[in-house]
Amino acid sequence: MDLNLIRVFVAVAETRSLTTAAARLYVTQPAVSQALGRLRRELDDPLFRRVGRVMVPTPLAESVYPGFREAVAAIDRTLDDVHRFDPAGSERTFRLALSELGEIGWLPAIVRAVRATAPAMRIEVVPMDVQELPEWLARGTVDLAVTPSPVSGPFEKVVLKTQGYGVVMAATHPLATGPLTLEGYAAAGHVVVASDSGAHAIEQAQRRAGIAIEPRIASNHVAAMPPLLSASRDLIATMPDTIAEGWARTWPLVVRALPFDMPAIDVSLYRRATTQHTAALDWLFETVARAIRGSSGQFQVIHGDAP
Repeated sequence: MDLNLIRVFVAVAETRSLTTAAARLYVTQPAVSQALGRLRRELDDPLFRRVGRVMVPTPLAESVYPGFREAVAAIDRTLDDVHRFDPAGSERTFRLALSELGEIGWLPAIVRAVRATAPAMRIEVVPMDVQELPEWLARGTVDLAVTPSPVSGPFEKVVLKTQGYGVVMAATHPLATGPLTLEGYAAAGHVVVASDSGAHAIEQAQRRAGIAIEPRIASNHVAAMPPLLSASRDLIATMPDTIAEGWARTWPLVVRALPFDMPAIDVSLYRRATTQHTAALDWLFETVARAIRGSSGQFQVIHGDAP
């Protein structure tokens, strides 16, 4: 059997799209359709059926995909070893899924680390969507993702940092003096960031404490939080404590310990499960992990006037 047929099958299975598979393989869509037709005859099975704009695999396709994927990945790694991936000459584009906080805090360190060795490599940042992330990583829509939210699926990951949370509020807030009680926390007006990838862990901890918070304000951007909180005597926010403490150095804010148990959460780097450009992805995965681990973050860039 022609190995290219297997490569086409894997690309379609991972992307669920003939157009996207063709773009990944640098061939035309008719070429993908023709290869798929040959493989259908070889295996005597339709392999995929179109549902709307998505190519849904048949039971046979589902059953042979793991073996085919493993075979293609092994061949690609062997070829990569022969050709030796050279980051210095790479002009590939890689996509990273980052939250707004991740982009503010770690993107400068990531870009420095990548460009130090691969100056022509292109990095595109995709706004984090925790619900879509498993499908993005499965299809190769993104190459890497940094998130504190667990991602279901067979994705390789490494833990980068462990993050605690605290409560941040204006220095003039009535709750800013003295210990923060669970009752005071529950009764306060809460501000949340709609895109916060740690929101699920916070909500779980609140439920375990027997409280349910209905946010007073939902902001689109983390950058809005320090000025919003510092100007309000009735609003609080549950934020990563190290970030909130950084803001408190230049904004009239204070940070209090959570009045309930919430274990520190792991911030992890995930990599896509798809097979293309394996050696380049290996290099990028290690480079990004090293850059974030070695960075203290640039979260203080959202600062107020110096005192």
